[in-house]
Order: sequence, then C-alpha cells, then structure tokens
Amino acid sequence: MIYPIVKYGNPVLEKPSQPVTVFDDELRRLVDDMFESMYAAHGVGLAAPQIGIAKRLVVIDVTFKEDPSAKLVLVNPEIVLLEGKQSGQEGCLSIPEFREQVTRARRATVRAQDAEGNWFERTGEDLLARAFQHETDHLNGRLYISHISALKRDLMKRKIRKLVRAGEW
Repeated sequence: MIYPIVKYGNPVLEKPSQPVTVFDDELRRLVDDMFESMYAAHGVGLAAPQIGIAKRLVVIDVTFKEDPSAKLVLVNPEIVLLEGKQSGQEGCLSIPEFREQVTRARRATVRAQDAEGNWFERTGEDLLARAFQHETDHLNGRLYISHISALKRDLMKRKIRKLVRAGEW
C-alpha cells in the first residue's frame, strides 16, 4: 500500500515519535508499505512520521532499488557517533520542490533494531551518513530546514504559506 507523504505544516512532523515496542507481522507490513511509498515518491529515505505515523521507524535505500542488499530498516534508531563534515544539497519528501545546502557529519554510526527486534550498529559515509542523520531528525521532530540559516528558512516558509493560500500545498 502506498501512503501519501505528509507535507510540512502537519504537526506530526514536528513532534518526537514514540518507540516501537511490538515486532510483529503488522510492523513488517508497515515496513514493506514504507519502502513502496518511498520508491513511489522517488526518495532514498522515509521516516514513519512522513506518512503520518508517529513511530520511531525508518527505511533507507540510497541505491534506489539498484542493490536490494542496501535496503535498511531502522527501528528505534539512535546516532551514536558522528565524524567529519560534509556539505551538500538536501531535500525532503515532506518539503517537495525545495532543496538547500546543509552541513552534516560525513560519517555516522547508528544503533537500531531490525524489524525482528534485534539490535545492530551500522556506520555510513557520505549519502548514507546524511540519510541516517536526516531520517533520525524526523523521528525527533526536526526537519532539515532547522540546519539552514534563519533567513533561508523564513524565505522557504513564506513561499510555502503562499502555496498553501493558492491551494497548491
């Protein structure tokens, strides 16, 4: 099932998500639906709040279906180590059509559970590190625009308000 992506302005995007405590077929079905929804929206990462579900659940595939072994499911993820710096264009499925330069760690290690509840650690560099940080931010009620200047953020919010008034958001 493809879920619609929740857009900026929806309160679920700005509140911390609840931990996942039940690891069952329903969770695994949600994971499959999240991958399907992410691919349909042409994304490489999707957090549950982005489909209106306030749970600490993320799916990531930085290869966008090219390497099935690259698919990652992060349940209750926490970033445990950040190293280095990288700057690059970043966008978000919940803020479509907008991209900004964002500085993040170049290398990130995340500790999470899989869809069965088993704990693991994974280190990613470059795009994967960026995805770990971006999606974990979603679970903490933060959007990438909190990492850009106040001026750029205000300009973006103003454009979005204009789109809302025009019925295009």
